[in-house]
Amino acid sequence: MAKNSDKVVLIGEAAAALREDFLHWQCRLRQMAMREGGGRPSAGMRPVIFARDDSQLAGSTVVLLHKADTEDSTAFFRHQVLKTQDPVERWEKATEHMAAGYFQRFRDFDDTLTALFGPGTTLVDQLLGQGKVYLDFAELSQRFRLLVKVTELSEHDPLYQATYWHNRMFNPNIPAGVRIVSFSPDWGRSEGESGFEDRE
Repeated sequence: MAKNSDKVVLIGEAAAALREDFLHWQCRLRQMAMREGGGRPSAGMRPVIFARDDSQLAGSTVVLLHKADTEDSTAFFRHQVLKTQDPVERWEKATEHMAAGYFQRFRDFDDTLTALFGPGTTLVDQLLGQGKVYLDFAELSQRFRLLVKVTELSEHDPLYQATYWHNRMFNPNIPAGVRIVSFSPDWGRSEGESGFEDRE
């Protein structure tokens, strides 16, 4: 895939189709990860991050996909985390919930991705300094290269809360002071190689 997305501008239906292909692919990957991989993020859920000059800023980085309305899922994850101190039980409840119908309809999801970083990392400041970066996704025969705007989220932001409690379900040892950022795609300046036809 060419690394000159800034020079290629998709408009109208082409940009919308790319967005749908990406969300559909991500939902499939995440459902398979929950059903077959025990909830562990697969390669296509962990993009490599590049600056706009194509220098690599970070290796595979786990990003989360969220429903357009995060309230119900955040409440579910928070409830499960607070309900039990057993990390195995939490993990099982999370994978059971998300392996069922959670990722069934890709149109229920927003295209803004998020990632949680530890309090000691300098990467967040690097990303914010870039303003926009590329997220390179690849798994099997599918590839997407998204130009995204980077924003640090406040603790009161619904996407911050959704990201935090989702991560707490799978990792009970999250330290204080974590930082959470969102990645908002510019579909007109992104590209992908995909061929899904059986959209719901």
